Parts: sequence; C-alpha cells; structure tokens
Amino acid sequence: MDLTALSHYEQAILVLSSLVLYTSFALLGQTRILNLITIFAWQGALLSATAMMVAIVSGQHHLYISAVLTLVLKVLFIPWLLRYHSLKLNLHYEAEKLAYPSLILLGGVALVIFSYYVVLPIEQLAAKVTRNTIAVSLAVVLLSMLLIISRRQVVSQVVGFMAIENGLFFTALVATYGMPMVVELGVAFDVLIAAVLFGVFFFHIRSSIDSLDVDRMNRLSEVDE
Repeated sequence: MDLTALSHYEQAILVLSSLVLYTSFALLGQTRILNLITIFAWQGALLSATAMMVAIVSGQHHLYISAVLTLVLKVLFIPWLLRYHSLKLNLHYEAEKLAYPSLILLGGVALVIFSYYVVLPIEQLAAKVTRNTIAVSLAVVLLSMLLIISRRQVVSQVVGFMAIENGLFFTALVATYGMPMVVELGVAFDVLIAAVLFGVFFFHIRSSIDSLDVDRMNRLSEVDE
C-alpha cells in the first residue's frame, strides 16, 4: 500500500487503528490491575479521537456526541470506577501470574494474522483502508477474548469484556461512519449499567469467598448439611 497516495484522513485512520491494536497487545501483556485499567483508558481516548475525526470528515454532528460520551464513559468514569473498586479491594498490589506469557502473545499475533485472512474476501468490495481497519477491529475483539480466557482475576476479565465493545465500536465508526444516534446512546447506557453492576458484583464475590480469582470460584463445591 502506497501511503503517500492516501488522504490525510486515511493516513490518520491507519495510525489510530495501529495504536488501538497496540493497546490491545499491551492489555494482553499487562499483569498489574491498575496498569491494565490505565491502558484501557488510553484505548478509550483513541476511540474518542477517532469519533471526533470521523465527525469532522463526514459532517455527521451526532458523532461529536459519541466522541464526548466515549471520553466521559471509557476514559474517565469506567476507568475511575474500576480503579476505585481495585483500590477498595486491595488489588492494586497484586500482579497476575501468567503461565505462558510468551505463548499468549504469540497467540495474539496468530489472531491478528487470522483476522487479516478472514477479511481478504472483501478486498474487491472495500477500500484498502476499510479492509485494514475491519481486520484490526476483528483482531481487537479476538485479543480481548484471549485476555478474558487467559486471566484469572475478575477485574481483568471485565476489562477484556469492555475492550470487546471497543473493537465493535471502532468498526462501526470507521467502516460505516457510526451507528444511528439512538443505537449509540443505547449502547453507551448498557456499558454504563454493566460497569456499575460489575462493581457491585466485585464486592459481593469478595465478601462471599474472599477472592476475585476465577480459579478459586471454579473449585467451589456445595457442602451437604
């Protein structure tokens, strides 16, 4: 691909998609909860910048509201809420032990290659920039799923769940110039409610079994009285 033949908008989209993909790998390789939340906030900031740029280029004013909502929810409120619960539950001193960190990252690379292979059939139907951004968005979703699978702490899995929504939102922004406003407001509201509910569940789980480790939850068994 000849980058000089692309417009400034297309070049900026490619840069932002690369940075979003980089933050997904950073999430996958991070073991400390607070650092994980910080990287998630940076990913949200990149999505907000993408929404703002698409709004300027396309002239769709409702995307400005999407950019502001993304900034408020995914950069400020949700990271603050997750950080508050992590500090409250004394999780900021803990670092997750990954069994095979190198293999997990190699698996992430394989997922990126797989994502580009999956979107090859649309080569004749979409521009190169669109094809690349769709591949990156699919890779972000798959990397987030890998994050959920490979982690034991519930907070890390919640971050992975939120990152899946980031990948889907990035696809909607770049490939289709955003969803209808009512859909975006509904998704934002759902994400907000999910974040609040996750915080409530953290405290209930911690008070019940004194841990947020998923492996310990799996080992729980009923005791006959």
